[in-house]
Amino acid sequence: MIDQKTKEKYAELALRTGVNLQKGQALLINAPIEGADFTRIVVRKAYELGAKDVHVSWVDDELTLLKYEHAAEEVFATYPEWSVKMQESFATNGGAVLSIRSTNPDLLENIDPNRIATANKAAAQALTNFRRYIMNDKITWSIISIPTGDWAQKIFPDDSREGAIEKLWQAIAKIVRVDQDDPIAAWETLNNTLKIAREALNERNYDKLIFKGPGTDLEIGLPKGHIWKGGSAQSEKGIPFNPNMPTEEVFTVPHKYQVNGTVASTKPLNYGGSVIDRFSLTFKDGKVIDFKAEQGEETLKHLLETDEGARRLGEVALVPDESPISQSGLIFYNTLFDENASCHIALGKAYPTNLEGGASLNEKELDAHGVNDSLVHVDFMIGSNKLSIDGVKTDGTIEAVFRNGTWAFDIS
Repeated sequence: MIDQKTKEKYAELALRTGVNLQKGQALLINAPIEGADFTRIVVRKAYELGAKDVHVSWVDDELTLLKYEHAAEEVFATYPEWSVKMQESFATNGGAVLSIRSTNPDLLENIDPNRIATANKAAAQALTNFRRYIMNDKITWSIISIPTGDWAQKIFPDDSREGAIEKLWQAIAKIVRVDQDDPIAAWETLNNTLKIAREALNERNYDKLIFKGPGTDLEIGLPKGHIWKGGSAQSEKGIPFNPNMPTEEVFTVPHKYQVNGTVASTKPLNYGGSVIDRFSLTFKDGKVIDFKAEQGEETLKHLLETDEGARRLGEVALVPDESPISQSGLIFYNTLFDENASCHIALGKAYPTNLEGGASLNEKELDAHGVNDSLVHVDFMIGSNKLSIDGVKTDGTIEAVFRNGTWAFDIS
């Protein structure tokens, strides 16, 4: 049985290593109502660490579903202005943002994809300014997850609700290292490992990457001045933080006009309460020109039609198959976890911080460097123990980067 001490350690890890909450700083928490007990632990510890104010914005899957089932069509074309102002106020005043994402992967499986697409686009448009604070690391922010009943039973369908929740707690505790005596020290070790990997890639300064695996033959160009990141990040004020917990990736920005070939997904994608699975995308000059999916094809179509940038890439990330998430053998139907089990790429907006000086460039300047912009940023998994990656340098030299799903060179 997961004990109170482990939950306390997890809450402290999220605050100290995740958002790295500072004394006198405000904190915004987005949390599932089902996780109220854990959220209260986080709030208490935040105040103990000296938080000036803590606000919790609750998410209730059942209320979300009721809205999609019964609300008038025009409701989905707008996003509440009060919510925009609330979130922006935390960002503009230097607050930290902690999101606890634990949504039922099948929540909206019977909802008209048009409604979901309309709502997602309206939210993305309304929160454009807020997202700049996040994607440019102007503030400290982090995403974690805790078990909820429907999500747990999606992963462990043969268990009782209580049994599934307990199994998921145990899995999460191990993956985020709170089962260890000193989780914060364990994360310092992880961050150092990822620093070595990203520095090795930055030193090699590849011109492009070539991915080959079952259903995948994809070439991704990299912009001049691209930067590999991974593990801890640094805010505009110089405060280190970990945006994702768990994390096992190093990532950079693809060139939005230099992606060619076909890529096949290797894990299901939970997008906005619907699952897209067994899908492939074909790119030409950076743009998706063809796609297919065995499950959720209509949802994938709406995602790609969000805007022009949704058909282009905004991230390429490398994750070795020995990741503890991959080794767990579980499919989490939660991108935070699944993306850290597998190499992945993202449709949509790129992180400007993955380009030298990118955080200070406007949209036109970023585009000139090949950095994509979009209302969406959706990661999906393409890695497996059968994936190979080659790096091509500007002089045409080709080096093995990944073989059989893991590093082909020493990063120790």
